[in-house]
This record gives sequence, structure tokens and C-alpha cells, in this order.
Amino acid sequence: MGNLGFHLCILISLACFNFPINCFDIQNKVTTTLFVFGDSMFDPGNNNYIINPSAYKANFEPYGKSYFKHPTGRFSDGRLVPDFIAEFANLPMIPSFYQTLHNHSINHGVNFASAGAGCLDETYSEKVISLNTQLGNFKIIRKKLKAQLGKKGSKALLSNAVYLFSIGNNDYLRLYDIPDIPSDMSCLAYATEHEYMNMVMDSFVTVMMFFSNQEIYKLGGRKFGIQDLLPLGCLPRFRGLAFLKEGPHSDCLDELNSIVKKHNLALSRKFKQLKKKLRGFEYSFFNIFDALNELFEDPSTYGFKEAKAACCGFGPYRGFGSCGVAEAYELCKNVKEHVIFDSYHPTEKAFHHFARVWWQGNSNVVESQSLKSLLA
Repeated sequence: MGNLGFHLCILISLACFNFPINCFDIQNKVTTTLFVFGDSMFDPGNNNYIINPSAYKANFEPYGKSYFKHPTGRFSDGRLVPDFIAEFANLPMIPSFYQTLHNHSINHGVNFASAGAGCLDETYSEKVISLNTQLGNFKIIRKKLKAQLGKKGSKALLSNAVYLFSIGNNDYLRLYDIPDIPSDMSCLAYATEHEYMNMVMDSFVTVMMFFSNQEIYKLGGRKFGIQDLLPLGCLPRFRGLAFLKEGPHSDCLDELNSIVKKHNLALSRKFKQLKKKLRGFEYSFFNIFDALNELFEDPSTYGFKEAKAACCGFGPYRGFGSCGVAEAYELCKNVKEHVIFDSYHPTEKAFHHFARVWWQGNSNVVESQSLKSLLA
């Protein structure tokens, strides 16, 4: 019986080696692959490997303390949405691109995201890994897959993979005066706010269209998961700025939220157009703007006590200073009571909520289909 089991394992291993897309996990579900692109909402620690200011890194305490018990480079107290999506899909945690350069497996996917990255190459340029550079890094992985699996095997893997994106937040953050991250108003020197929004949108769509038609789509890729922009004006940083400028009766920075709403609406429309235009194109669009606003407006329904103030930081709403860097930063007693961890980023508990909603396909905030169905 023992020998039979041993030989069976060998046969299964050989079958998986020759036909990687048809392998099954212990729950008899077809395994898939996740390729992740974007900003700090998805970055698992890629910025740890580049030289840039500490404002674009989270490789120090108290980041990571709730789950990993040490900082990983994730801008939260624990895991992010892609980590939970991988868990729901019965996949191991997806490694960062730079980890894969040190013999980490790429069979289940790679995370290329970089904190601070935007749709535009000039957004925090030379300090982050731009979206275009992330796509270049994907090509490196694609070559590795082709070498390992052959042309047919790599094409099958890429066609079955899901490509997750969270990008664009930083293109708008750079327009505003933030004490420890200098604003970049030069981008408006040649554009009105409306024109700038179109530049950001066009840049993202151009990358996606190029990516789809010339790379992934050409190779058979059909599945995309897109997360839109956060309600940036309601994050602790901007609540704090509004408080300092307008007094205690202020709330969100509406001018910032206004342009974000326009961006998100245009993005949603664009993917509806792509679905009609590209044969076999599938996507899941997650409206995190509304999903996070629901937590802001009614935190207790979702198991939170504090929705406006960050867990880590100082000043109004703990929206100032870099969490863990400034000597005077404050840390909340119970991070699970908070929706937001630092000036900009949700807590692990909130990220888990977003991942679950996206996975299940809540009709109020998920368009086209659920991530679960996309990964099926």
C-alpha cells in the first residue's frame, strides 16, 4: 500500500510537470495563477529592494505586527487584498517580483506592485517602480515561464491567469500639499485638472490596451481584476488637512474626492467598452471607493469602532507623520477596531473585508462578475 501511494505521487508529479494548468489541488480545484500590479494597496514589499525615501517603504515596525509579527514592506498591520484573494483561491501567498529573483517559485504568480507608483511614469519617478517598469518585469517572468514550461505550457498558464490591478491613487495624491511627501504641482503647469485626469486615464488605458493586445491578450490572457481609486479625500491625511484649514466642523476634502469620482466613472465605462470590443475579455471591477465609504459611514455594522482616525500616526485623525518613523507617532491599543491603519492605508481587517466582498461579488460594489468566478 505504501509503495502504491509512493508511485501514485510520482505519477501525479510527472503529470503536473508536463501539464501544469491541468493539475488539481487537494480540494480538486484547478489551480490558477495571479499576476499583481499597482501601488501600495497591493505592494508586498517590492520597494524594500530599491533605494528610495522611507516614505515609500514600510519595512519597519509597527507595520506587519498583527499577522507576520515583523515588517514585510506591506503598508498595513498585516495582509493585503491580494494575499487574501490567493488564500480564497487555495493558492500560496504570491511572492514579490524581487523574491522570485532569489529562487522563489513563480508557478502560482508574481506580485509586481510598488508603493507610490501611478499610471504616469513621472509620478514619484526614480523613487518607485513605475507601472511600465512593472510590465517590463512581467516580461522577465514570462521568459522564465516559457523556458520552464515551453511555448504551449506558458501560453496555457498565461491564458488561465488572472491579472489584478490597483493603480492611479498616487497620480492624484501628488497634486496636493503633503508635509512629508512634497507635492508636484508642475504636472498642472501644462494641463487643467480635467486635462490631467484625462492624462491619467489615457495612460492607464493605453498601458492596459497595449498590455492586452500586444502581450497578455495576444498570448491568450482574458481575465482582469481592477480595483478603482480610494475616496482619497476621506483618508486621515486629508481629514487632518481639512481640520487644520477649516476647523473641527470639516470632514473630507471634497475637491480631491470629486476628481477621483470622475476617474472611477471613466474607468468603469472603459472596461465595459473593452468587454464589448475584445473577444473573450473578462473582468471583475471592484468599486473600493464605495466599499470604503460604507465603512466610514457605518463602521459598527462591519465590526469596527473607529473609521475616521488612523491607528498609527499623530495629529488630527492621526493623519500626520510616517507611522513608525516619527518619534512622536501614536499607536492605537486595538488595531482591529480601526478601519485605517496609517495616514492612507486600511488595516488588515479592512483589507480582509474588501477581499471577501470582491471575491463574493457584492452587486453594490463589484461589476461584471466576482473574482471567485473569474478564478474558477
